[in-house]
Amino acid sequence: MNRPLAEADVIRCAEQTPAVLEARGLSYAHAGIGTLFEGVSLAVRRREIVALLGSSGCGKSTLLRVLAGLEQPATGSVSFLGEPLASPHPRSALVFQQPSLLPWLKLADNVGFGLDFAHQPRAGREALQGRIAAAIEAVGLKGREAAYPAQLSGGMAQRAALARALAREPELLFADEPFSALDAITRAEMQDLLVDVVHRWHSAVLLVTHDIDEAILVADRILLMGGRPGHLAQEWTVDIPRPREDHPEAVTALRLSILGALRHASL
Repeated sequence: MNRPLAEADVIRCAEQTPAVLEARGLSYAHAGIGTLFEGVSLAVRRREIVALLGSSGCGKSTLLRVLAGLEQPATGSVSFLGEPLASPHPRSALVFQQPSLLPWLKLADNVGFGLDFAHQPRAGREALQGRIAAAIEAVGLKGREAAYPAQLSGGMAQRAALARALAREPELLFADEPFSALDAITRAEMQDLLVDVVHRWHSAVLLVTHDIDEAILVADRILLMGGRPGHLAQEWTVDIPRPREDHPEAVTALRLSILGALRHASL
């Protein structure tokens, strides 16, 4: 199902299931560039993977930073778990294109890095060690706890970055093209892993991507961003059964629908 977006859609979305994240009327301007996006309203529900799709330069990565509390919007509001968001929330986590592991720390220490920072919920050492071990096992790196980043492949390093995010037990995971630097086989493995851990850990995900196939294979909903300034132009609910590779006709039909909308949004 696909349709144009309106702010009323956001309200209905939040009413159907409590939203982890809700944004209304967001705009963002940068000195010397002008308005990057405007009029953006969206919601992300619990255990939902939402893909934010769009061409390069439409403002989707900047929008993610605003939604994560890393940047402040020029207009509009963001709420997280029903409360206004002004800075990164301790129950959210971010995964970027590069794993950004600290080279002098072993994998387990990288996964646990920051868990004892002041803004994180307080927990005893045993509880923190349990969260680290569970996150490492969830991404398939059990037995590699003592490895340094230089000893990990690109796919392993990105798994470690995902484990670091999971160790925070996030309600919402922000992911900015986290698999774009990986080879095709490893990328497919990471996409499957993301879906699996989200459903097992009951987290929600907002995934920024420019890859239509990735959005179709991973997301429960796809939001298309386009135009200058950027805005949310279209939404698709992806109701194709998993594994979606087993339904090529439905995948192809959805891909063609998105391609047509993407061309129109880019005009």
